[in-house]
Amino acid sequence: MSILQKIADIESEMARTQKNKATSGHLGLLKAKLAKLRRELIEPKGGGGATGEGFDVAKTGDARIGFVGFPSVGKSTLLSNLAGVYSEVAAYEFTTLTTVPGVIRYKGAKIQLLDLPGIIEGAKDGKGRGKQVIAVARTCGLIFIVLDVLKPLQHKRLIEKELEGFGIRLNKEPPNIQFKKKEKGGLNLTSLVTQSELDHDLVKTILNEYKIHNADITLRVDATAEDLIDVIEGNRVYIPCIYLLNKIDQISIEELDIIYKVPHCVPISAHHKWNFDDLLEKMWDYLQLVRIYTKPKGQLPDYSSPVVLREGRSSVEDFCNKLHRSIIKEFKIALVWGSSVKHCPQRVGKEHVLADEDVVQIIKRV
Repeated sequence: MSILQKIADIESEMARTQKNKATSGHLGLLKAKLAKLRRELIEPKGGGGATGEGFDVAKTGDARIGFVGFPSVGKSTLLSNLAGVYSEVAAYEFTTLTTVPGVIRYKGAKIQLLDLPGIIEGAKDGKGRGKQVIAVARTCGLIFIVLDVLKPLQHKRLIEKELEGFGIRLNKEPPNIQFKKKEKGGLNLTSLVTQSELDHDLVKTILNEYKIHNADITLRVDATAEDLIDVIEGNRVYIPCIYLLNKIDQISIEELDIIYKVPHCVPISAHHKWNFDDLLEKMWDYLQLVRIYTKPKGQLPDYSSPVVLREGRSSVEDFCNKLHRSIIKEFKIALVWGSSVKHCPQRVGKEHVLADEDVVQIIKRV
């Protein structure tokens, strides 16, 4: 029996099974089996095959954004109007067949935009070229899901399901679960908060499916079986996502007011270039980039080309490494002007965390 057939059988069995306390162990086992089969689809046994022509695009710039959506929702038009890159546009479905890269400059940062080919339902199961499309999407720092505002939000659910099947979690934080395998001692489960779904038996059932019999698990949140499976699999990526509702020129003002209340959504018209300012501002917020300006000794700061770092990885050491790997070896102290220090300039060490638009001068050892 093929992997796809096994996946279909498990999904139909899960749909038939009633959800209650008595069946939670069985459902947990099925979810674990499903996650293992999906992993085999993404990473086949016996080495990797060809990635597919035109899919593996070299990473450039400070951040990477992938445009994901069904065929003919306006991804190519949006890329053309945002970045001035020509991606073939037509009124029929499946116009774009390979990844088309473009670059925009915004607030001093260089951001790579990728127009990925249209996703079809069943991409996670290897249909169409969806497998390669979603593999590229996993490398992005932000995903734009482009939706046609006239077609129901059922498209949104389908795309989310395809991305979830590939281990991409949208607008979520990694579950606060500590998982550590050990050689002996059995299962040691510690819950720091009351659990509504997971108990000792269910955790043991899921671990048995992975042939893990000795482990320490600490649950710091009210976790689900899916959360535990994500932690065990260890190959999940957590990516922020913005839903772009395109073609708003075809709906009424009242409908537009309702759309504006949907979380993580930006209504736009790619063709008329409407609401691009709002989109770019939201994009900047979700990317969480930090701009640092350099200041050579005795000169004014260079505000034209900032060094761009990611929030959470914006220490002075990260800044030095972004400039050149050799700088940190000769590093003595740094002088910082900006919101991350109490007085300007302040002498700081390499562990100091920088804030957006700080000015830094590196002083090397003599």
